[in-house]
Amino acid sequence: MTTVAFHTLGCKVNFYDTEAIWQLFKQDGYEQVDFEATADIYVINTCTVTNTGDKKSRQMIRRAVRRNPEAIIAVTGCYAQTSPAEILAIPGVDLVIGTQDRDKIIPYVKQLEQERQPINAVRNIMKTRTFEELDVPDFADRTRAFLKIQEGCNNFCTFCIIPWSRGLMRSREPESVLAQARMLVDAGYQEIVLTGIHTGGYGEDLEDYSLAKLLWDLDKVEGLKRIRISSIEASQITDEVLEVLQKSDKMCRHLHIPLQAGDNDVLKRMRRKYTVEEFAEKIEHIHRIMPGVAITTDVIVGFPGETEEMFRTGYRFMEQMKFSEMHVFPYSKRTGTPAARMEDQVDEEVKNTRVHELIDLSERMQLEYAKPFVGQVLEVIPERDYKGQPGSGLLMGYSDNYLQLVFEGKEEWIGQVCKVKVTEAGVNECRGELVEQPVMVTSISKTRRTTAEATPSEAAIPGQAERAIG
Repeated sequence: MTTVAFHTLGCKVNFYDTEAIWQLFKQDGYEQVDFEATADIYVINTCTVTNTGDKKSRQMIRRAVRRNPEAIIAVTGCYAQTSPAEILAIPGVDLVIGTQDRDKIIPYVKQLEQERQPINAVRNIMKTRTFEELDVPDFADRTRAFLKIQEGCNNFCTFCIIPWSRGLMRSREPESVLAQARMLVDAGYQEIVLTGIHTGGYGEDLEDYSLAKLLWDLDKVEGLKRIRISSIEASQITDEVLEVLQKSDKMCRHLHIPLQAGDNDVLKRMRRKYTVEEFAEKIEHIHRIMPGVAITTDVIVGFPGETEEMFRTGYRFMEQMKFSEMHVFPYSKRTGTPAARMEDQVDEEVKNTRVHELIDLSERMQLEYAKPFVGQVLEVIPERDYKGQPGSGLLMGYSDNYLQLVFEGKEEWIGQVCKVKVTEAGVNECRGELVEQPVMVTSISKTRRTTAEATPSEAAIPGQAERAIG
């Protein structure tokens, strides 16, 4: 049997895309093996959100070539889209396919098996106006299903390369989203995470349809217990979306809303489309209609021109917002973006000092958010054995408000809804105890794991390449 191995760099959208590509190989009779094994075909799904992403992508391509010089090496993803010639110049690369036309990967592989001539299948992404339909009926070792609902972004923030690698905003047809949601529920998933490059923009390119309407339609999917939005901009949380959040008992009490900076001057230089005042007003409104809601965020530290005073203003603003967690990133130059050409680049040491300050603040806010839930009973869907140790007798999973809870339980409860009483608040994880045996539903089918590498610095470069909740 012909074997295929995968390696994924970057964000959770890439992880989803790799799973979708694996489905195509699986349907064609291929067997998946570990990336470190000798395979007939290697697929490297690349990241370009930082210069480091490019470098790591090149390293993984070369590693595959070394592992089996006779193998077909196929490179896809964002770096493949923006720099196909650079990738084809690496000896041993056979196919570069970008962030579209991935549904044609099997015919391209067959062509390469016949005639070993390198193929550049990358087209101009800016001309693409339709969503690429790639289904993922189940996920390897996952108890929460990811459902990609849109692609691309129209924002063009000054620090971000993603519109050039993913193209402009395009939404998946509602019927297609709902069909896949029902397929995932049939496979045993009780929580669906809606994801995309700019998820909250869903529906902006559709006639008479919106994210709020999609959420209501998903709310009607029988057997679905939880709907989580991976990331949404404050400006996209419309009154209609707020109404769904307030009235649907399937919507998770958790929203990831990227802030990026807590100072208006920095936000303007980033070309973000809100002020801190507008952001605060939206957050306060969400807290009013969803008591106990967890709001997580992304922050970029040391953006060009950020003075000590601007940083302090931002720090105080973040404190006021009472986020339940912040994902903090030092600003990283991305060649080809306006921000990389800006003067007043901030010194690396200054950036690192500020990053550590904000991480400390995030940990304090995490603990403060978790404390009031001690003594409460929350519904938790265990994802795995604690710290990946089967037989430890401990399970780990998330509540609807994104508290990571560790409690004693049986392995067969993974993927089931468990009622857990919070006994101890902590940073990153809380402790709890089961108060009611879960009602067992159909077990989730498993496929082989697709090798993934999502490092914090790449998985979530804030803004467009979003941190799909993982």
